[in-house]
Amino acid sequence: MSFDSIPILDLSLAKDPTTKPEFLNQLRHALLEVGFLYLKNYGIPEEITQAVIKEGVAFFDLPMEEKLKIEMQNAPSFLGYSRLNAEITAHSIDHREQIDLSTDHPVRSPSQPLYRNLFAPTQWPSPSHLPNFKPTFSQYIERMGKISIYFTSLIAEAIGLEGSAFEKYFDEIQQHKLKIVKYPDLKELGLWKEGDLLTEGQGVGPHKDSMFTSYLLQVTEHKGLQVQNLQGQWIDCPPINGTLVVAIGQGMEALTQGVCMSTTHRVLSPSPGTGARFSVPFFQGVSLDTEFDELNKVGVGKIPEGIKEMRRQVVVRNGGRLDDVEFTFKSGGSARTLGEATLRNRVKSHPDVGERWYPEILADIRAVQKREREEAEAKEKGNDTTVSATSEVPVAGLGQAVEAH
Repeated sequence: MSFDSIPILDLSLAKDPTTKPEFLNQLRHALLEVGFLYLKNYGIPEEITQAVIKEGVAFFDLPMEEKLKIEMQNAPSFLGYSRLNAEITAHSIDHREQIDLSTDHPVRSPSQPLYRNLFAPTQWPSPSHLPNFKPTFSQYIERMGKISIYFTSLIAEAIGLEGSAFEKYFDEIQQHKLKIVKYPDLKELGLWKEGDLLTEGQGVGPHKDSMFTSYLLQVTEHKGLQVQNLQGQWIDCPPINGTLVVAIGQGMEALTQGVCMSTTHRVLSPSPGTGARFSVPFFQGVSLDTEFDELNKVGVGKIPEGIKEMRRQVVVRNGGRLDDVEFTFKSGGSARTLGEATLRNRVKSHPDVGERWYPEILADIRAVQKREREEAEAKEKGNDTTVSATSEVPVAGLGQAVEAH
């Protein structure tokens, strides 16, 4: 039987030698069987969390002309403000408004790879309107960066590796990213009116996170985040006070040869009249210069066979792995490095930015999507939906790796 709830882990247990083994056992279960977990006592003071919530919600109250001054389309970095309905996931529009922030880096030089455009100064809102916004989120990103790298060392230990196994995949000045997201309710979106049957709205479509780990602060009490288990069922991941929701990304799954599970998830729009859902997901960065060949042939070292067998048994026990999103972080495709794959995923999610800054990449993506649709239609007509019982990754789907929640 696949998971039907999300485990809650207490990070303070990892810092006490007497309780650390218990924590690592709990973490190993979450990594191999769920790919998601709640994390409490994670080390951010409550006053910082409340400042993040206050400043984040206040951003969306700015006049539209102020938000458009820092619109994502302004720069090739995919940092900045995105209007409502500007992003696409799983070939459908996401009904959300958001701003993408990052660790500040200098602008790419002409000699650097194109994906280095992703490293850039953040487009911050004007301090004349939100004087505390930049200092609040700069501090939060810095603190969460340290927490995420520490947590990654615990992942390594939980699967039988040295705690330092992932360190070579972090830059000296590592870029981390963060979003502040507003999901309007169905009534505000105009997708429901009195007398209508209640329908689902896509806050963000089915996807997997792209890199190592992400950490979601659910600001409001709305349900909406759902995680797909190995049997294809959607499991609610409601807000729990004092926790972050941790998701394992495709980069971590690839690097651990499928041992750590990257799980498909989505967000549904809030019910009519319940107000907007707000969330603040933090995305741990890794070195974008990392090559897939190195990941596959060298990687983090040899994971103990006993751990790998535990993961194989999870898949077999559930009759194979069934979820709705393709595994895009792998060798043999059009991308040679994590940076190239990440850039393609960003263009795929934000075609408006792609049209302005990356038209050739966008054209190639659209050609691939057209082939995928044609192949999916052909398979559907032929009812070709076989799933391997021992496959470590999905064999079908039209989703993608994105940064969401």
